[in-house]
Amino acid sequence: MSATFAPKATSSTKAKAAPAKEKLPVWDLTHFYAAHDDAQVAKDIAKLSNLSSDFAKQYKGKIGKLDSAALTKALKTYESMKELEGKLSSYAYLLYATDMTNPSYTAFYQNTLERLTSLSTLTLFFSIELNGLDEKVLQHMLKEDKALAKFAPVLRDVRVFKPYQLPEEQEKLLHEKSVTGSAAWVRLYDETQAAMVFPLGKKKLNIEQITDMLASPKREERAAAAKVFSNTLQGNAKLSGLITNTLAKDKAIEDEWRGFAAPISSRNLANYVEDEVVDALMQAVRAAYPRLSHRYYALKAKWLGLKKLEYWDRNAPLPGARETRYTWAQGREVVLSAYRDFSPKMADVAQRFFDENWLDAEVRPGKSPGAFSHPTVPSVHPYILMHYQGKTRDVMTLAHELGHGVHQVLSGKQGALMADTPLTLAETASVFGEQLTFQKLLAREKSKKAKHLMIASKVEDMLNTVVRQIAFCDFEIRLHNARKQGELSPEAIGELWMAAQKESLGSAVNLRPEYSIFWSYIPHFIHSPFYVYAYAFGDCLVNALYAVYAEEAAKGRGADFVKKYHAMLEAGGTMWHKELLKPFGLDASQPSFWLKGLSVIEGFIDELEENAEF
Repeated sequence: MSATFAPKATSSTKAKAAPAKEKLPVWDLTHFYAAHDDAQVAKDIAKLSNLSSDFAKQYKGKIGKLDSAALTKALKTYESMKELEGKLSSYAYLLYATDMTNPSYTAFYQNTLERLTSLSTLTLFFSIELNGLDEKVLQHMLKEDKALAKFAPVLRDVRVFKPYQLPEEQEKLLHEKSVTGSAAWVRLYDETQAAMVFPLGKKKLNIEQITDMLASPKREERAAAAKVFSNTLQGNAKLSGLITNTLAKDKAIEDEWRGFAAPISSRNLANYVEDEVVDALMQAVRAAYPRLSHRYYALKAKWLGLKKLEYWDRNAPLPGARETRYTWAQGREVVLSAYRDFSPKMADVAQRFFDENWLDAEVRPGKSPGAFSHPTVPSVHPYILMHYQGKTRDVMTLAHELGHGVHQVLSGKQGALMADTPLTLAETASVFGEQLTFQKLLAREKSKKAKHLMIASKVEDMLNTVVRQIAFCDFEIRLHNARKQGELSPEAIGELWMAAQKESLGSAVNLRPEYSIFWSYIPHFIHSPFYVYAYAFGDCLVNALYAVYAEEAAKGRGADFVKKYHAMLEAGGTMWHKELLKPFGLDASQPSFWLKGLSVIEGFIDELEENAEF
């Protein structure tokens, strides 16, 4: 239950460059504070300081002696402190994300981070002493006291870390030094990425704009963009390598102290998922590479009239594809109508993001790259950041992030300690929202060729979500294992990257030497090691879940599914994946679960192989 102030970014979807002169929304952060120099900020930090000191004086060294009523009171007090702490840290990060090159914003973010980290050390004892409680005594207290029983999920999630917990002084040291250690390296990476300039012809592009060029319909533009992108990343290779090596070593040291069996184990524990379940997912996807990515990219090369795809052709539009442009209003209508067809309740929640300025979709220099939905705290609301430019993929990004946002609003009822969903399920609502929107767009299309183009685009998105993310995770495993033997040069990291990429993409994609630096622009490797498999977990889960929905809807029981789906989202972090999926007849610990999810992608590729002509 130690504080974390890193960005709660929940999507890896990349953004692009804005539609012509359309006014796009910018979020309203005054729902937190009037400005970063608002006097209320200082007052809230002072309030949190007093609460933290009082909490330590009242409870430190005494948790094991509390009766159920006193323990319940302590948990409620702790939750209110975490709510205030989360409000301050969320505001500081979201303001920073609006312009990472603004010195006053970066200073405010860093100063807030340092102050909150310092204050949270005062309450670090709480989780340590909770783990010292006798299990039989605790279970008796939970059984006898309904008020305490409401916090059972919190106690469960704290105590799962008991075997890996360090003595209090060591926990305090790690926690306090994080702001000048791992968090500082993450900040350096983020600000370096945000400030990068990619000179393409007479244009100077940011990272969002140059990656968008890799999907240009003109092959020469894709090739030129790829070279510029690679050259610029290569110019930062030494810094990227230093950051990656330092963070990997930092993690290895802490993992060894705590006794984790493998580099990925701490992430699995944080996700409340067993190592063997993640292993089964990764093995299933790796085994499916030939049936999925290898086969699809060979088909794409044929459709494009090429013997092989160059790495910059992987996201190229297919022949005859005409990019439909959606104004912001049109994109909003598509997504909201798709949500409303499934659940008016979810659509009403999604509508609030537009009506109340919970969205920042403008493309501008210095803004945080990518897209995310930050849950903030239940007393405020989530905020979505993206870079909208009117392409179909931007509409799908909007659908994805709104899924996160709706999920976060619905789970907010669980309170600050139980609202957050484990990463294994955090991508469920977002990917499900994409699926609803895709089906809506597909149903609107009348042309068979256009439908095939849409299915091909969907397959590519699924391959990026499942195959690509598992390949990313595979690369991370290789990287962290290799780092144990000593510091790695950028070239050595590139070799590990290329090996994982070649296995996942197959012989139909030519990975030129300059592609070996592309590992350096993936932020998840820096922010959250091993986060990426959650996307594959979520996509396979949603494929299986949507299949259940289609079956139920065909039998006239669609409303029952929606009711269970709402309950799953509202549960937040109160239940783990086995409990949440049980009402749908799904079990992620069974190999058949992953095969069912992967078979959906395979079925789409079968259809394209048999019928598609481009």
